[in-house]
Amino acid sequence: MKYTVIENRPLNATVLSMWLSGDTSAFRRPGQFVQVYVPGFYLRRPISVCEWTEGRLRLVYKPVGPGTEKLAAFKPGDDLDLLPGLGNGFDASLLGCHPLLVGGGVGLPPLLGLCRQLLAERRLPSVLAGFAGEDDVFLLDDFEALGVPVTVTTQDGSRGLQGLVTNALPRLDFDSLAACGPIPMMKALRNTAGQVPQLYSLEERMGCGFGACMGCTVQTAGGPARVCKEGPVFRGEELMWS
Repeated sequence: MKYTVIENRPLNATVLSMWLSGDTSAFRRPGQFVQVYVPGFYLRRPISVCEWTEGRLRLVYKPVGPGTEKLAAFKPGDDLDLLPGLGNGFDASLLGCHPLLVGGGVGLPPLLGLCRQLLAERRLPSVLAGFAGEDDVFLLDDFEALGVPVTVTTQDGSRGLQGLVTNALPRLDFDSLAACGPIPMMKALRNTAGQVPQLYSLEERMGCGFGACMGCTVQTAGGPARVCKEGPVFRGEELMWS
């Protein structure tokens, strides 16, 4: 499906924000993703949708290889071919009245759309964002503009609390948790967050993006599951993490 670039600009030295115009009717939940075709590359690139409105969607991504580096060169007016509305996103009905949204690095973007939905439902989320250092920080202005409490941790202590997101967890009050980021971060969260309802959005290498190739299969309590089809969001108790 064709989409047109409206804006493609850096948020910091390594992360970019791309707004596109096009059909957004396939999106149902925050945490869904698109498969982006980059000319010259056989496999599409899976990218989580940060947020969307009618006729517009936003991708926040980090160029980490030739494909996404080429994507960073797209300009307003350029067209992109996307497979939209893929995967199962965050089921907000499983979260409480005061959920904590935890993002590690480039796992933060899909939580912005979830935050907007929770506020629209008159719930009161808070945000915990973890980065390596001050230079890696992005999207915090968007969350703060929504008026939600934001706690920041950096590994080098250059902004917010020094350490990992789990170091800040005991300081915060919440009745449920939704997270996206590196697997070690999410494993640590599940081991320290207690018995509250928990949702985790996994990041895996994908081939097709819609469940045909089985390349992103992970083991869950209910058996093998495809991250692109049954996920990327799973309940904490489903995940076979030690």
